[in-house]
Amino acid sequence: MRDGRKTLGLHLGLLALLFALQFVLPAYHHGNLARIMVLAAYAVGYNILFGYTGLLSLGHALFFAAGMYGMGLLVNQTGAAPLAALMAGVIAGALVAAALGVLALRTEGVAFMIVTLMFAQAGYLTVLYFGAYTRGDEGFVIQQAQRVMAGIDLSDPSNRYFAGLLVFGLAMLINLWLVRTRFGRVLIAIRENEERARMLGYDVFVHKLGAVVLSGTISAMAGASYGLLFGYVGASFASVQYSIFPLLWVLLGGAGTVIGPFLGTLFMFYLIDLSSGLTTAYMLIAGVALVLLTLFAPQGLAGELRNRVWRWLP
Repeated sequence: MRDGRKTLGLHLGLLALLFALQFVLPAYHHGNLARIMVLAAYAVGYNILFGYTGLLSLGHALFFAAGMYGMGLLVNQTGAAPLAALMAGVIAGALVAAALGVLALRTEGVAFMIVTLMFAQAGYLTVLYFGAYTRGDEGFVIQQAQRVMAGIDLSDPSNRYFAGLLVFGLAMLINLWLVRTRFGRVLIAIRENEERARMLGYDVFVHKLGAVVLSGTISAMAGASYGLLFGYVGASFASVQYSIFPLLWVLLGGAGTVIGPFLGTLFMFYLIDLSSGLTTAYMLIAGVALVLLTLFAPQGLAGELRNRVWRWLP
């Protein structure tokens, strides 16, 4: 009970800190943090599948893009209200995740990785094929007038920041709730020893499918929110790069930790941002830093905090 209060206090404290930073950050970092929070929500979705269930996906960009295009196409093609379009994007991601889960979970290990990658590539090629609607690599802009929800202009930096905080806060609190439920504990048991979980009578397939759907739904929510808040939808968000990013964010922050996805996203975003200001070979600097962090903090930033400082960290 005591550790539970500490856990809740820490995560609510993070949200309170992010809320307060809105009023003091310079414009540049204010905009960056809004973007980071939405991407961190995407990382939270990935962490549920990889960090807690032990399923390594290389196709999560499919869910992120499903949410983004589900929202964006509805707004752009039909003039739908932003809230309805946002919900449609989330539902689209959930349906895609359910379909992929039913098929991909027939495989295991490396085969699962390859199948998810193939589905994601199929999604990316579909976006390019229907370029008349999606505008392919060029993408399309969601106009300012189309980004007003309940009278709130989401193109305004302050409103966009608070919306990003709401998206991240919702994703993080869902994750925090999940790890305290029976379902979440079964996912961890599957990650640790799938055969033993099956022997104890748990339906491993159903739990894995539930993890895929929940992970895909949160990722789609992040994708739909990103497109709506920043006013752009493009095929690059469906590419392999956006399947690799959440894996790196989770590994850096700490797989299987609630706070890890945010720390990893924040670290990697600014690592690339700062190194790109020094040299055109910024990915080399980022790569060296990532290798060093992996060698000396193999459990990620939050994992090291859990080992050294806060052993109660979920």
